[in-house]
Amino acid sequence: MIDNPRSPRVRAAAKLAKKNQRAETGLFLVEGPQAVAEAIRFRPALVREIFVTPQARDRSGALIRDARAASIPVEIVTEAVLSAIADTVTPQGMVAVCATFPASLESVIAARPRLVAVLEEVRDPGNAGTVIRVADAAGADAVILTGTSVDPFNPKAVRATTGSLFHVPVVVGVSLDEALEALRAIGMRVLAADISGDDLLAARSDGDLDGPTAWLFGNEARGLTAEQLTQADRAVIVPIYGNAESLNLATAAAVCLYESAFAQRAAAVDTRDDDH
Repeated sequence: MIDNPRSPRVRAAAKLAKKNQRAETGLFLVEGPQAVAEAIRFRPALVREIFVTPQARDRSGALIRDARAASIPVEIVTEAVLSAIADTVTPQGMVAVCATFPASLESVIAARPRLVAVLEEVRDPGNAGTVIRVADAAGADAVILTGTSVDPFNPKAVRATTGSLFHVPVVVGVSLDEALEALRAIGMRVLAADISGDDLLAARSDGDLDGPTAWLFGNEARGLTAEQLTQADRAVIVPIYGNAESLNLATAAAVCLYESAFAQRAAAVDTRDDDH
């Protein structure tokens, strides 16, 4: 059992909470049994080691067996050691060290996506992580973080994805111009979520959600600039029927992505019916 919170190995893992250390090592932290289980199931080759307390090991027998079957080192540690590694105040007894695996824009484009979320200058890791989770749930093909958007391998962002980071391709390090140009080149329609836009219901009734779509979401505080809005085929607003002042980014993204998912599936059913 590792019982020294200041051992070199423990300190090296704890440093991965910092962006510069993740960039230097190509490693990041995954906290909690749910997210670690998704990493083992979908990306086992990327899991370098797992730190787990005896109590968490006893609660997660199947996960530990899967890890060992995949030849992933499992280290038993004290609560104090796990607390030294984990980013949360009350960790769930398990932290994995994994290799980062950003997707390339080229690989996303080559797969001919039908639904993509583009995040421009999104700074809050919780928002970014939740959008990745929502995109995964809605069946989107990729999430692209442009400009100086937050690092999706930030511990808070990783937690917010609840394991979806291991399911959906996530592109980083590209400019908005580069991303939109590539998406347009394969025939995707770009819809910008913005308060200046048309009602989402109008976009739906006009058929704008039926085909391959890239949703563009801007900075939490500033939104999208006038210049960025001109790069979209249409700006769309999620209507508020009650008295709420606004929707946060992740909630608005959930509505937009699911509206597209519903429309695309309905259009596919209509096409099959026509064929018969």
